[in-house]
Amino acid sequence: MVGENVGGNGGKGDAADSEEQTVALDLERLILDAPRRYTPYQAARAADVPMELATRFWRAMGFPDIGQSRALTDGDVIALRRLAGLVESGLISEPMAIQVARSTGQTTARLAGWQMDTFLESLTQSIEPGMTRAEVAYPLVELLLPELEQFLVYVWRRQLAAVTGRVVQAAEDTEITSGRLAVGFADLVGFTRLSRRLEEEELGTLVENFENTCSDLIAGFGGRVIKTLGDEILYVTEDPATAAEIALSLVEALAKEDTIPALRVGMAFGTVTSRMGDVFGTTVNLASRLTSIAPKDAVLVDGEFAAALEQNGAVVPPSVCASMEGLEEHHTPGSAEHRFHLQPMWRRPVRGLGLVEPWLLSRHVHDL
Repeated sequence: MVGENVGGNGGKGDAADSEEQTVALDLERLILDAPRRYTPYQAARAADVPMELATRFWRAMGFPDIGQSRALTDGDVIALRRLAGLVESGLISEPMAIQVARSTGQTTARLAGWQMDTFLESLTQSIEPGMTRAEVAYPLVELLLPELEQFLVYVWRRQLAAVTGRVVQAAEDTEITSGRLAVGFADLVGFTRLSRRLEEEELGTLVENFENTCSDLIAGFGGRVIKTLGDEILYVTEDPATAAEIALSLVEALAKEDTIPALRVGMAFGTVTSRMGDVFGTTVNLASRLTSIAPKDAVLVDGEFAAALEQNGAVVPPSVCASMEGLEEHHTPGSAEHRFHLQPMWRRPVRGLGLVEPWLLSRHVHDL
């Protein structure tokens, strides 16, 4: 598929524009491994797919209408045929096929954009004297393309295996089947004010460091990153104790980073609707609201989250809570040291959710 309609009308342009267009077409052919052959109507006809359905597939994948330009390839025809074939075979419904196209398109568009931004930055810094970016781009893409393709397939299969495992487990676990998840939002304090003072490059580096640190830590403890929003990251886990460990570890890790603002985290536990890789529902909204009222370098949880921790034996009774002084730097989930302390806060109104009683989550430090 194509992201835009590159002209082929024979019109005259200046030499630079013509050269850039030629390089763009050469790169497209290298990446797609096929020349442009079809108009959208011809591609739909070749795939034996109604034009209306083909258009819906293309738009769902995130590609614009291109009129009657001859800009599609044999690969586009094959993709259309495969997607329509899944519907015809009864394996998936037409609405599900549209969802598959949309979710795949949105995910890979972000991935491709991120990769190209990274490569362009590298190209800008490493262009040889006398060489243009266009002259460097083609051999670089030629070398990277097969390796990136194989790595993408590997990661996708790994992720698919992990998701499939959770689905199988859900069939045997009523709590997971009901869609109950621990949802956490981690938010940088004062990010908007800070962003006005930083140069674009500094701001980009800060966001990248924040996302990398959080994503690595969340994955390491077995959580799932749902999405990042610049100064905020949303994650989920099946186990509230794991989510609590992640939240406190995030606060501790980022407190050591002088270049990153203070962090605040809000978490809630309850029924969550999962769709196209995202999560929705009152539980998600509550976690977000708790984040907005959390003090800096602190974690707030809702009543259901607190009750789940107590039920799992992860909270030390108030009578034996120790001082927070002397906190060890590393805590292993599931060990004897995996204990938390909960302190009830004042009830307060939360927009759209009424009165909420948050709980301040902290670690319990064991006496040695």
